[in-house]
Amino acid sequence: MKIDPMSALNLAAVQSHPTPARGITLWWLGQAGFIVKSPNGVVIALDPYLTDSCRAIGEQAGFDFARRHRPPLLPAELAGVDCYVMTHSHQDHFDPETVAGYRAAGGHGPYLAPAETIEKLHAAGIPATETVMVWPNKTHTVDDLTLRATFAIPFGGDDLTHVGYLVSIRGGPTVYFTGDTAYHELLGVAVGPHQPQVLVTVINGAFRNLGPAEAAKLAKELNVKLVIPCHHDLFHDNCQPTQMLHTNLKMQEIGDRYQPLDHGQPFDSALDLR
Repeated sequence: MKIDPMSALNLAAVQSHPTPARGITLWWLGQAGFIVKSPNGVVIALDPYLTDSCRAIGEQAGFDFARRHRPPLLPAELAGVDCYVMTHSHQDHFDPETVAGYRAAGGHGPYLAPAETIEKLHAAGIPATETVMVWPNKTHTVDDLTLRATFAIPFGGDDLTHVGYLVSIRGGPTVYFTGDTAYHELLGVAVGPHQPQVLVTVINGAFRNLGPAEAAKLAKELNVKLVIPCHHDLFHDNCQPTQMLHTNLKMQEIGDRYQPLDHGQPFDSALDLR
């Protein structure tokens, strides 16, 4: 289903944005989708969901998964990114319609994903030469940007190879994207040694993901400088007020680290986070 974008965000605007030295720029696309840019101009797309394809899945299961907000850009605008990255194979993370629009505009990967998502990419006709499989602690580097897959706990038995990602900039910050995951002390154990400065966390506990209290607890354990909520905004039957994350961060005495983002707007984060 083709949906008009909510703004004039496009790849040219992303590429021309002046990401600061020793910094990183994030554009939130809604749900768990992000565009990430490094100081050297490397651009990746992470879990972009830019269509309304989940509406039908919701209707079959008795949920309202229609989009509440238009996407900030169209799938075709992803053509030209340096890497198309996915955490797992659920349709709001690996969206066949977003991938199809990307490919129709000339996008050809590489696609970075865990095993069961890789299988679905190949089943969709994407050649193995365009895919790169990851697993926890597996890294992939593009110029000054490195992605390290991390441990995550899946929702159920349909995809047991979920991962999160640590996105690191050479000489700059590290951002931890949790992906869809329940809480476990191993999250902090696995990620802590890499000392991320920014935590981008799901907060929709209704679907066995981290809830606001668990996300705040993880932020405290990792001692991050900023906490960005996601995966709470797009579906009527999967919403969570971000204020609840702020409340729980305050209860952990780190309320000043709360950093919500707006759809499609650039957010610059530097190494010397205060």
